[in-house]
Amino acid sequence: MAKPGYGKRSAPDQQASRPGDFTQLPPREAYLASLIDRLPENAAMDAKTLAKAQPLYGQQAVRSALNELGRAGHLRRVRRRIPPSEGETGTRWVFHTFWSGTARDDEWWARAVEGDAGDVTPEAVVEEAVADDVVRPSEAYDVLAHLGLREPRLALSAADCAALEEQAGEWLDRGMSPDQLSQALVSGLPEQVHSPRGFLRRRLVDKMPPERAVPPPARAPRTLIECTDCRVPGRPEALPGGLCQACRGGSDGGSTQRTVMRSATVEARAAEVRALIRTVATARQVV
Repeated sequence: MAKPGYGKRSAPDQQASRPGDFTQLPPREAYLASLIDRLPENAAMDAKTLAKAQPLYGQQAVRSALNELGRAGHLRRVRRRIPPSEGETGTRWVFHTFWSGTARDDEWWARAVEGDAGDVTPEAVVEEAVADDVVRPSEAYDVLAHLGLREPRLALSAADCAALEEQAGEWLDRGMSPDQLSQALVSGLPEQVHSPRGFLRRRLVDKMPPERAVPPPARAPRTLIECTDCRVPGRPEALPGGLCQACRGGSDGGSTQRTVMRSATVEARAAEVRALIRTVATARQVV
């Protein structure tokens, strides 16, 4: 809140707030307009305060947005001259930001401000730019911060995002993507959302997705089967009938082929032995 006598002043003869009041504005201006529209009377509306009150835009971006909102007919900055109190000298000024959720033209603003504020002169408020520390937000905080761009009725302050961050993060921990989380929060809204923070807290609880089923860790096999024939080890399903694929090659399980191969090997070895015997016998006869 601003000091007494300063801050936001609602312009007279406004229409009731409705969904879509600011859809004609660019996303940044619509987001900030929705935030300002919900501020109470006499709330501070300088760029520094508004930059701290929401998570998306810094002071320079807020200044630019306020200028655009003024051009669009939603805002006028004025100062009112206050007569000096008894014993005081000089001129005192009180600064107000007049706000209208309904866009107005210059003539309307001139009449409204003159009638409400008396002797006023439009004047830009110069604030000292203060560099804030840059801290990268979490993915959940970022989703919450951008909701106001998708749906102005859900524009949140920085404090709101911080308060809801843990619950939103649990959605992401349960396998929801940032886009899915954002869609779940903005879909099916009522015509008016009076408290975005309270509404989203309830929705985050009521629509919380189930926890992801964690598959049991794969256990290392405790027992392996060996092929009855060649003794190659393998899982039971890989050795039907107790034989590996190679040993099951023929209709007889491969035994005929293995018998033929073994017979050929024995015959070859026998021939080598016979030749060796003949060689030895010949050598003895020569001696």
